[in-house]
Amino acid sequence: MRLLIADDEPVIRRGLVKMAETYRLQFDAIDTAVNGEHALSLIKEFEPDVLLTDIRMPRMGGLELCQELHELYGHIQIIVISGYGEFQYAQQCLAYGVKHYLLKPVTGVVLHQTFDAIVKHRNKGIVSLASYVDWIENIGQEIWMLQTEQLDRLLVDWRAHLQAAGLSVPQLQQLLDDAVGMIFRRLVSKGYMEVSVIEPIGHHTVQEQLLNEFELRVKQMTADLVTQRWGNFKNPLDEVKSYIDTHLSEEITLEEVAEMAGYTPTYFSAMFKKMTGDTFVRYRIHRRMERAKELLALPHMRIIDVAASVGYEDYPHFTKMFKKVTGHTPTEYRTMLGFNG
Repeated sequence: MRLLIADDEPVIRRGLVKMAETYRLQFDAIDTAVNGEHALSLIKEFEPDVLLTDIRMPRMGGLELCQELHELYGHIQIIVISGYGEFQYAQQCLAYGVKHYLLKPVTGVVLHQTFDAIVKHRNKGIVSLASYVDWIENIGQEIWMLQTEQLDRLLVDWRAHLQAAGLSVPQLQQLLDDAVGMIFRRLVSKGYMEVSVIEPIGHHTVQEQLLNEFELRVKQMTADLVTQRWGNFKNPLDEVKSYIDTHLSEEITLEEVAEMAGYTPTYFSAMFKKMTGDTFVRYRIHRRMERAKELLALPHMRIIDVAASVGYEDYPHFTKMFKKVTGHTPTEYRTMLGFNG
């Protein structure tokens, strides 16, 4: 964790630094600011995890500083220090998400207890493994399908989720670096070829910069995929439909087609229904019947052979299904075409 201490009195400021230095969990860095304005400029530069601020300071006090952070850096944990006569100001910070107040004079024991409460809160805010894996899987799928609107919504939702998770800047950088690598490997397994070099997330001191760079990597992979398919682009759903059409005589399963297309069965099923308005099974049945109608229009084809050509070895079952879909038996359909059976 990185700590920023804001207090306009040098003696108190140095005392708070010494107390923080003796905390059982060593801070990655401890920085100081002489007032709220100075603190805000430092926060914009390196974005600390914890802010310890006096409530009354010249050139932007602690209350105004808390308001600024609530709007721009809501994940930073804030500890407000106030005197007895100033506590009413500290209470106003409730509206800005401040949960920790210390009355002067601050002791090392109380300050360390407050740090402990923050550490405990941060541990509760860690991103769950299950949601993280789902997030990676969904981003990879949306890139592969070139569903840019859905991808943008997913990135917006997860930006807010990660900002609220209480992660430190180094933790977030590691998480996003891992995410880029996992998404890249998933795309490669589906046939993605790297057009431009996908670099790791660079070193930054502010979460906003890390998230922006991660999104640039995602957009870069999406653009690479468009370039890879350009001039010979075929929507993955079209590939799936083509596969179904060329295997109408076989009993292919949803799991088989999903694996062929590089999707999980659950995602593929939902995606297929969303994109076609029909389930995989119903779509395949209708395609079989459409093909059967084409074959029934060929006078030399026996109906039993038509049934076999579209995957029905059981002739009565084919007749029943054909009538259910078209409203006519195969024989009736041929009669409508001017044939005699």
